[in-house]
Amino acid sequence: MGQIIRGKLAADAISEELTKKVEILKTKGISPKLTIVRVGTNPSDLAYERGALKRCESIGILTEVKELDENISQSDFILELEKINNDKAVNGILIFRPFPKQLDESVIKYVIAPEKDVDCFSPVNVAKVMENDETGFAPCTPSAVMEILKYYDVPMKGKKAVVVGRSMVVGKPVSMLLLNENATVTICHSKTQDMPDVCSEADILVVGIGRAKMIDSKYVKDGAVVIDVGINVDENGNMCGDVDTDDCKDKALMITPVPSGVGSVTTSILAKHVVKACLLQNSI
Repeated sequence: MGQIIRGKLAADAISEELTKKVEILKTKGISPKLTIVRVGTNPSDLAYERGALKRCESIGILTEVKELDENISQSDFILELEKINNDKAVNGILIFRPFPKQLDESVIKYVIAPEKDVDCFSPVNVAKVMENDETGFAPCTPSAVMEILKYYDVPMKGKKAVVVGRSMVVGKPVSMLLLNENATVTICHSKTQDMPDVCSEADILVVGIGRAKMIDSKYVKDGAVVIDVGINVDENGNMCGDVDTDDCKDKALMITPVPSGVGSVTTSILAKHVVKACLLQNSI
């Protein structure tokens, strides 16, 4: 039976290191600060917000939430965002998406200050991920995947990695991050032919396709490491991933569960990015 690798240990290790860094910064009179921008009261946004606030506060990062009316105009939204961009006390900005229909993401993503964009909304940071530029900020969820792989000492150099899903949220950025670690990366998607055969060659299989328990044991190579990024609700109303964990765990060497897997690391990555932004902005 494969090892069930939970995210909490990796998250706690990141948080412990960040707490020490924040304590040192505060002795220099510097307090890292995150501002969360939320339009309306989407329940999933609120749930993530609670976790992010709790994690940041436990580390010593200052936090602020800008809750904007769900009917806010684009011009007013941009005015609010520019105020935060120009606030020197704020080091990191997290904007919840998707937006209501009156807000155009393709315009707003060029407004957020790239140096404060801690979840890779700005095209500047997307480009930095492509270039492996360490001054950029990759999206938090793909970064959480990488932190889990590194925490559990999963070798990536020269290994075959298959990513199922090509979204800008998970699939494309995690593929670039794996490539930056010298893995040989294949991306599968809805038009991929013989997907089980392609996936079953992977040493590392990362799944973020948004279909509950789609990936069963025929997709998994004996001894593979399986990272499940999916968050779904099954027919019984229980949270589950894109991987059928029970069916795959006997073939996999390691496998992340849902819940308590990748999702539990993302708020620690968010905090890590805020501290990194603070250090860069203060030339430390």
